[in-house]
Amino acid sequence: KKTKQFYSVQFKLDVLSYMKRTGASHQDTAIHFNLNDPTLVASWYHRFLKEGIKGLQRKPKGRPSMSKKQKLTVNNQEKTMSREEQLERENELLRLEVAYLKKLKAFRENPDAFLEKYKQPSPSNLNKRDLD
Repeated sequence: KKTKQFYSVQFKLDVLSYMKRTGASHQDTAIHFNLNDPTLVASWYHRFLKEGIKGLQRKPKGRPSMSKKQKLTVNNQEKTMSREEQLERENELLRLEVAYLKKLKAFRENPDAFLEKYKQPSPSNLNKRDLD
């Protein structure tokens, strides 16, 4: 067959109940229901034993679609914060912004002095200090 055949849950249950009632093998059951592959019956049987009827249901293939739930949870967290907490959060963000702008202004006025002040020590210098 060129197209993949999908079977309903009811059909799968009928096949399994026939196999149980008659005691037929996977091969005999596949022949009786005109199935090409007896391993299909075996896989249905094992999934049914392991997961029940839910194991026989079709499962969606591929990657799940993007949902907006993540964005909604962020908005819900902001809504659940009290007015005081929202103001504290806004205050913190404004403090960060002011600190950033101060550093930017200092860098623009004198880049060399700014870089010297915030220069990271090199690893080679650290090793020499540790050995002394």
